[in-house]
Amino acid sequence: MQDGEAYAYLLSTLAPELSSKTMIETSDPKERAQKVLETAEKLDCTRYVTSKDIVEGSANLNLAFVAQIFQNRNGLSTNTVAPVHQDTPDDVEASREERAFRLWINSLGIPTYVNHLFEDVRTGWVMLEVLDKISPGSVNWKHASKPPIIMPFRKAENCNQVIKIGKELNFSLVNVAGNDIVQGNKKLILAFLWQLMRTSILQLLKNLRSHSKEKEITDADILIWANNKVKESGKTSHIESFKDKTIADGVFFLELLSAVQSRVVDWNMVKKGRMVNPKMILTLTASIMYRSLQNQGPYQCPGPQDALPEEEEGEEEEEEEDFEGGVEDGVSKTTT
Repeated sequence: MQDGEAYAYLLSTLAPELSSKTMIETSDPKERAQKVLETAEKLDCTRYVTSKDIVEGSANLNLAFVAQIFQNRNGLSTNTVAPVHQDTPDDVEASREERAFRLWINSLGIPTYVNHLFEDVRTGWVMLEVLDKISPGSVNWKHASKPPIIMPFRKAENCNQVIKIGKELNFSLVNVAGNDIVQGNKKLILAFLWQLMRTSILQLLKNLRSHSKEKEITDADILIWANNKVKESGKTSHIESFKDKTIADGVFFLELLSAVQSRVVDWNMVKKGRMVNPKMILTLTASIMYRSLQNQGPYQCPGPQDALPEEEEGEEEEEEEDFEGGVEDGVSKTTT
């Protein structure tokens, strides 16, 4: 500071239109200090110091001088307000799904509590706990590392085991690696969790097999049950498949909920508009079915008269083909 060179470069940067080259090029400290003060005056800076004060290095006076320069020309943009970030539809959808999966994971009663889904799953440990809850004995805990994890390769080992178990459960994981979870790839994490939740719900439904044939409940059985339940309640809504476009407004599910428990739906609050995430349709229906059948007793498989029409069966096959495209759809290849 005593030779004035720092002030010279500072003012040349903040006010190049007022600065002269000689302010930097001069070799005499006193002369440079004088030119610094002259340039500062052009910025309306009050003279708290003299050239002698700068050269002698008076701490308090130099501090006051720097404060004056900062007040009058600090180089900061006048437009300091950060632009408002507009969430894209994908961002909004991801935040909704994040909340749904976070609440679901915490409802399982695993030891780890999830506060921030996309961050908390990156170590792979939470995923392993969920997998062990849904498929007991599937996790090799000897090859797993518990947080806090410092070494990145330990996280990768956990996540690789997550993907390995997912494939054993017939999840659709085309071109998906453990490192995708470590890197926090939201799309792939959501796709994996969706399949995990779906498997969990369908495993619950396995406990509701009919006594006669011990037949496992399939997606088609869930569809038939939902349509029959709504019809029995006197409503007219009907869906052809879990990809039916009429599902988007959510009315069918409200009628299904009302059929299971009439008092839970306030129809005065129902508005038209897109409400349901297509990925969650099957899981939502299966969850309602499980809740209903828990209170009503064992599930009886539909008879031949209730079976899906041939045309609809074809549509179901077509859906399965679509699902084989990979994790983009976030759906398992096989019907549990």
